[in-house]
Amino acid sequence: MDLSNLKPAKGAVKSRKRIGRGEGSGHGGTSTRGNKGHKSRSGYSSKIGFEGGQMPYIRRVPKFGFKNRNRVEYKAINIDVLETLAQKLNVETIDIDTLRNAGLIAKSDKVKILGRGQLTKKLEVKAHAFSKSAKEAIESLGGKAIII
Repeated sequence: MDLSNLKPAKGAVKSRKRIGRGEGSGHGGTSTRGNKGHKSRSGYSSKIGFEGGQMPYIRRVPKFGFKNRNRVEYKAINIDVLETLAQKLNVETIDIDTLRNAGLIAKSDKVKILGRGQLTKKLEVKAHAFSKSAKEAIESLGGKAIII
């Protein structure tokens, strides 16, 4: 076996449909377009969202709501998660890189620390935002809550 006698697997290659080449081909006459109507004519192209005259979906469904383009989405991480992470890795400082390496956040995530759970260890935590209860819990043990 070499490059000169390689072939695709049997049935893997289909021959293209030759349209409008006489009745004997099976694709003559209307050239697989059916009989009459807009779609059978040359130059046909439908408008985006056109549903054959039926009221289009985009007009049937009402508009509502508001999307604030300046909204900042945070990945929420609770104090109990920080506690287990600090015990597992045996560290006093937890920052974005630590959380990323632990697989808790993605590369582009912004982090907000929330106050669920108990801290038993003095920690220095660096994040994009803190809830009031989380900040109090960290600083009550002599730790630091540093906003990046």
